Amino acid sequence: MATSEFDRRLLAAQQGDEVSFSELFRSVQPRLLRYLRTIGGGLADDVAADTWLSVVRGLGRFSGDENQWQAWVFTIARARLVDAQRRAGRLPVPVDSNEVLADRPDRTDVSGAVEEMFSTESALAMIGQLPRQQAEVVLLRHVAGLDVPHTAAVLGKRPGAVRVAGHRGLRRLAEMLTQPDAAQQGSRCNASDSVFG
Repeated sequence: MATSEFDRRLLAAQQGDEVSFSELFRSVQPRLLRYLRTIGGGLADDVAADTWLSVVRGLGRFSGDENQWQAWVFTIARARLVDAQRRAGRLPVPVDSNEVLADRPDRTDVSGAVEEMFSTESALAMIGQLPRQQAEVVLLRHVAGLDVPHTAAVLGKRPGAVRVAGHRGLRRLAEMLTQPDAAQQGSRCNASDSVFG
């Protein structure tokens, strides 16, 4: 059986080769950050760091191909994000209204909104308006590039549920793009649209 470039890189990283680990890191990190920033907001960078610490600790025990590697990293990231969100939910959050309002765009800036619509950040923000399960499926499938079985494994769901959530998420994004008011209403979703309950 032929050894792939990924297999050689993984084996070298498991044996302590920093260059090989850096290549594995770079193959996932940009997509991982997009996923975490869309789902986790301000927690993303800390969660990504915690994820990679866990990856380093478990690297010697990992076995699988490149798709399984990506799914493994995203599974760890999702678990670390859930933990971080629970911790953050228990902490009091000081609110400075001037700071909060300064970060919000003016809703009447139509030309700015049109420019922003074409940026990656805007696309991720639109995905972030979907119900969480749909957003996670769209991010994992279309931003992270995972296939249905690996996305299902990351989320702990059946492949059929992942397909349905992905279809609904993409359909809702299409509606948001074609209906100007729908983009602002994206966060007000009908709970019955969530396939995960």
